[in-house]
Amino acid sequence: MKNKIIVSKDAGKALLNYLEEAGREYELFGPLENVAGPIKNHPDLLYCRLNEDTLFKGDASKLGPEYPEDIRYNAFSTGKYFIHDLRYTDSELLELTESLGLIQVNVRQGYAGCSIVPVDENAIITYDRGIAAKAVKAGLEVLTIESGHVLLEGYETGFIGGASGRIGDEIVFNGDLRKHPDFRAIIEFVEGRGLKVRYFPGYDLTDIGSII
Repeated sequence: MKNKIIVSKDAGKALLNYLEEAGREYELFGPLENVAGPIKNHPDLLYCRLNEDTLFKGDASKLGPEYPEDIRYNAFSTGKYFIHDLRYTDSELLELTESLGLIQVNVRQGYAGCSIVPVDENAIITYDRGIAAKAVKAGLEVLTIESGHVLLEGYETGFIGGASGRIGDEIVFNGDLRKHPDFRAIIEFVEGRGLKVRYFPGYDLTDIGSII
């Protein structure tokens, strides 16, 4: 399952077409029955990809509809660094990160998985200034962008990490990244690390619980 992409049933049709045309194996995710309705199809509430070879799947019965009951697995890993509010990280997940030798970065954002766009093992993009400060202190390169500009039905805004994921050498966004005010900075940051950006005109950036 390590090479299979996990993506929400709510993913844009253009994103799913891209995965099919690229020959990527993927699994549509949802629903989780015991979390809030608008995020019931979000895979990053249950899955955390720790590195290329390790995809952690949590226990759905441990989740609940209220914060912090829904964040125990919503952590983020670059493959080298593990970022989460460690007060609430599931104990099995935390033990696995330790066994893999990941550098733990403790932040106050429980929805770290939704809040960070993956780039490479030493670089991330986030709107969350608390995450950015802790990540830089830990040794990561960080592009800090403007918050908002991401749709999530039922909420004032979604999170850009939840609208993105890394697939091969591409950072992929669910929707039209050009509508984000930091579009050019994001492109430059990603391409400066030898990677490409893929996005889909025709619909707004939408939080779907990450492309895992």
